[in-house]
Amino acid sequence: MACDLRETSPSDTRSVGLRSYDSRVSVPQAVLLAVLAAIVGLAVGGLLIPYVNARQAQRREAESGLTMSQVLDLIVLTSESGIAVVDEYRDVVLVNPRAEELGVVRNRLLDERAWAAVEKVIAEGEDVEFDLTLKNPVPGRGRIAVRGVARPLSRGESNFVVLFADDDSETARMEATRRDFVANVSHELKTPVGAMSLLAEALLESADDPDSVRHFGNRLLAESGRMGKMVTELIALSRLQGAEKLPQLEAVEVDVVVNAAIERSRTAAEAAGITVSTDSNSGLEIFGDEPLLVTALSNLVENAINYSPRGSHVSVSRAVRNGHVNIAVTDRGIGIAKEDQERVFERFFRADKARSRATGGTGLGLAIVKHVAANHNGEITLWSKLGTGSTFTLRIPAVETEDPDKRTPPGTPVGKKENGSRPAGRARPNGVEATR
Repeated sequence: MACDLRETSPSDTRSVGLRSYDSRVSVPQAVLLAVLAAIVGLAVGGLLIPYVNARQAQRREAESGLTMSQVLDLIVLTSESGIAVVDEYRDVVLVNPRAEELGVVRNRLLDERAWAAVEKVIAEGEDVEFDLTLKNPVPGRGRIAVRGVARPLSRGESNFVVLFADDDSETARMEATRRDFVANVSHELKTPVGAMSLLAEALLESADDPDSVRHFGNRLLAESGRMGKMVTELIALSRLQGAEKLPQLEAVEVDVVVNAAIERSRTAAEAAGITVSTDSNSGLEIFGDEPLLVTALSNLVENAINYSPRGSHVSVSRAVRNGHVNIAVTDRGIGIAKEDQERVFERFFRADKARSRATGGTGLGLAIVKHVAANHNGEITLWSKLGTGSTFTLRIPAVETEDPDKRTPPGTPVGKKENGSRPAGRARPNGVEATR
């Protein structure tokens, strides 16, 4: 077979599939072009991969929540302690709102006392405590005690100091209260102990005089009784102050508490020529501890008797208001000055010291009432006016009853019709209304 071996011209091209190439391009050149295309692809991919990875990381962080850095910032921001970081040049590099509230930093400037502590930390490299207690009490807030510590915080060649500060006002107040309590107890016990010592000496010297022995013996008995009562009330008060709110409160009949308190005070009332009256039985119940409630109410009744003129009246009334039973004790006594009304519930405080000692008062009765009320989720309030009298109202949560016949409209005093109701704590015997 004859073959047609024509000579192919350089301009001829061949077609293979969908690709066409010039027959003049050699194989090595095609390989170089492919390698170049791969290099360009890798370069473009290398530029895009970090961007894509960053976007993916951001997306993962957004989906997973806060980062560790954000958590630390949030802790510092919401901390109850004031936190600030300063450098050796007194520049504040970090501060949280609490540090500004406590006065560690004001207008980006570190307090002088705090700066003195920082300088000492930088010089010695050890923790230094500082005190930023305000010398002058803030109106409406009292004395503010701010105490803190400065600690070294080194970072490279720079010296930083971190300061932590806390409001220590409550601790300072409790410490002051403890000191006052110890001083008051020492003073109050010193008086009867000294009197008993003198009376004992007088008894020894009057052994041959029966009348003198009887006189000094009665006085000795009175002083020993007063001291015994004070010790008993101190023990009761310490238990009340150390206890939390009573965990298991039972339903207690208000009428039982009122009647028991009045009966306990009957001897003192008869001796003072004072009439103690009350409204009719209520059928109401409150949550509480019956012995404690009787003690608190009898303290209020005895206090009213002690500060009322001979021949006057003391009244006890009951009313329901806003889910609480109000037991009010009203006297027509000397009243309490306005400046003393906020202090009458303090231990050993006496508005009239001479009268209190004459009646054998310890200065602890109203303090006990306050703590009994607090432990029953209640409160004790006072209204008083000099020359008119006083009303102490003990408010204790009421037991709700499903019996319609035992329900009392809120704010309606028990034993009175709703149309002729009186405000709680204003009960008067013989239909006499209080003028406030």
